[in-house]
Amino acid sequence: MAVNENAELEELIRNATSGGAAPTAPAAESEDDSVGGGLDLPLLLSVARRSLPWMILLVLIGLAASWSYLRYTKPLYRSSSTIKIDEKQQAGDLGLLSAGAQPGQQGISKLSAEVALIQSDLIYTRLRDSLELDVNYYTEGTVLETELYRTAPFRVEYTVREPLQFGQKFNVEILDQNRFRLSYAQGQGEQGGEYRFGEPLTTPGFTLNLTRTRFFNEQTPETKYFFVVNTPEAINSYLAQNLAVSIINPDANTIGISFTDYTPTKARDIVNKIDSVYQQVKLARNSQSTQQSMAFLDSQLNGNRDSLQKAENAFQAAVKRNRTYDAKGDLTAITTQLQELAKQREEIQRRQGVLQELSRVVEKDRVVGSDELTVEESIPGLAVLQDPQISQQLTALNEQQRELRQVLQSYQPTTTAVQIRQSQLAFTKRSIRRLMQQTLKLTNDELNALTRQQQQLAGELQSLPGKETELARLRRPVELYVSSYMLLMQKKVDFGIQKAGTIADLQILSPASLPGEPISPQKMMVYAIGLALGAVLGLGLVAGRYLLHNTVTSIRELERNTVAPVLGVVPSYDKEKLAVSKLIVDKNPKSAISEAIRSIRTNLEFVANSRQKRLISVTSTISGEGKTFVAVNLGGIIALSEQRVIIIDLDMRKPKVNLAFDAENTKGVSTILIDRHTVQECIQRTSIPSLDFISAGPTPPNPSELILHPQFDQMLEELKRTYDVIIIDTPPVGLVTDGVLIMRKVDVPIYIVRAGYSKKAFLKNINKLVRGSGFGKLTTILNDAQAGGMYGYGYGYGYGYGYGYGTGYGYYEETQAPSGLLARLRRRFS
Repeated sequence: MAVNENAELEELIRNATSGGAAPTAPAAESEDDSVGGGLDLPLLLSVARRSLPWMILLVLIGLAASWSYLRYTKPLYRSSSTIKIDEKQQAGDLGLLSAGAQPGQQGISKLSAEVALIQSDLIYTRLRDSLELDVNYYTEGTVLETELYRTAPFRVEYTVREPLQFGQKFNVEILDQNRFRLSYAQGQGEQGGEYRFGEPLTTPGFTLNLTRTRFFNEQTPETKYFFVVNTPEAINSYLAQNLAVSIINPDANTIGISFTDYTPTKARDIVNKIDSVYQQVKLARNSQSTQQSMAFLDSQLNGNRDSLQKAENAFQAAVKRNRTYDAKGDLTAITTQLQELAKQREEIQRRQGVLQELSRVVEKDRVVGSDELTVEESIPGLAVLQDPQISQQLTALNEQQRELRQVLQSYQPTTTAVQIRQSQLAFTKRSIRRLMQQTLKLTNDELNALTRQQQQLAGELQSLPGKETELARLRRPVELYVSSYMLLMQKKVDFGIQKAGTIADLQILSPASLPGEPISPQKMMVYAIGLALGAVLGLGLVAGRYLLHNTVTSIRELERNTVAPVLGVVPSYDKEKLAVSKLIVDKNPKSAISEAIRSIRTNLEFVANSRQKRLISVTSTISGEGKTFVAVNLGGIIALSEQRVIIIDLDMRKPKVNLAFDAENTKGVSTILIDRHTVQECIQRTSIPSLDFISAGPTPPNPSELILHPQFDQMLEELKRTYDVIIIDTPPVGLVTDGVLIMRKVDVPIYIVRAGYSKKAFLKNINKLVRGSGFGKLTTILNDAQAGGMYGYGYGYGYGYGYGYGTGYGYYEETQAPSGLLARLRRRFS
């Protein structure tokens, strides 16, 4: 029977310790799980209060990190401008477009080409030449250096000897108004020397000449300077990395230009200079197109002038030779017809000339470059063809040439995009050639027909006087060349007037201004991030400490997580460090710990009638929770109330009661249960007359079987006849089953929980013992509680009052206040 009961108890304790479900009481386990469940708001507030200094420190660290970042990060500035593109066609300016042709409108592709032009090396080269970007001047600070854009106290002029020291740092230390020290790295060491301003000096890579500027003052020698000479490639790379060009509104043909730099003045100057350089490039391109158009007009005028001169000379010679100028009679009608035929022939020949010029231009196989004109721009007189098919094909050819020109600005000739457009261009050229061959054939047929008509009229003229015929014949080309020459001269005058007013086809809508605030870092944003990061880390600290808080620290946590009533609280004993449990209530009866145990003694009156013989057991979950200390001092307090008390040490595996009284453990409970000694032989006296104890005795091999022996009950009955209160120090119930066996025999089982030591999971053992094992009278005591964990049961230190279950007021002796900074902080935030 004892073996079966022992097995059941072992299973119960194993389930209670491991947190598993007791098979005999599933409902009880469900109730245990609900005790103290959910968010423990008071505990969270307590943890937050304890963590408040760390939270404030983390927030301050976050703000300090933000300040450090802002202090040691260069501010970056951006300056921007907006321009509007307004392209025109030179053929339209000459009035040579066909009646149905419309000027090309701007599109996204055209604006993309302009963006590529702004970001090209052509603009970078002119920008590099106009702004002095080849030498950068800096002043050294504690951590960061600052660029002195146009404010350096000296200017560097250099001549390249060898490309060895581009990008190298040259340190300049100004000694006085006339002298300076120059140093630079060379190999593993440093080279340099003292020089005078205005005198050339030689380095391995340069011939340098430093001269003072208007920014040189008395404070200049107190600052450290250095300069760097950049290569053209490095300057282009710098411009390309910091320049941003984007299309703002394709419908309005607007482009935005922005530049970022650590110096706001430099960013503004570069943007404004890009606007002006781009305007110059556009103006140069327009001038080039105008010059080619003027050259075409001049060539036509020269040809007409020569032909007119020859015709005039021939007519003048005929007049002199024939001595007549006016023809009469029938020659008028024939002459009129011949004039009309001559005009038709001239028009056909002009068309043939344009076709031949067009054929020459179309037959070119080379790729149109970025600076060359299209077919339409090269031959403004295409309107004389009066062929809609050729005009349509030429329009397509012009558009394909423009697209190919734009693609070549961004891609290599071997790329697929370029090859596709070259194939399209070749196909269009073949179509134009076929059309021109057909047109040339038609014009030849027309010329042949005119020739036959002229031959017929010439035959008729043979019958007329030869002189009049000769004069009429010579007069016709003169009149024709004069009219053509006057027409071309008028066109040249008109185009010259337009050329005089030629401007760049763009408008600067908003020039770049000096940026006032940096784009990065933004102070408010950085401080907000630092503040948020510190707050998040502080909240994380609180959450982590709350989640990792797995020990019982206060009476409130004990009451919240257990169903057993709390008998009282034993405060921490800070007077001296005890190596083992000791009887201390007799030495200082007015201390806070003595009054706390008196409160527990008073609360025992509500649990068991004082007139009955009380059998009290004191246990805990594991060793070290203070059950022996509480048992010894509780026994001492009860004995001081003139009751006879005996303490029995049943923790035979690890006896401690004899150590509390500085006694031997040669005999005790184990020897009584094996009939080696009697009860009276094992009773030992203490410093309190009414307090005795029985030690555990030598450790037996089978403590649990001895407790189940009938001799144990006989020992208790014998002690009840002599003593008013029997206090049993039992083994921990979380380790062995002995404690549970003893708790079934006592009147008041007491469970010790040590603050800051006992795990919260241990409290499930108490709930399982109360609900699952029928220990309805089980009570708990919070041991080693700090002042902050005694809320409702607190005693404090110094002058104060304490209260517990059924206790009155009591006077406590004054204790020494904590001293030292750490002790005061611990007391403040505990």
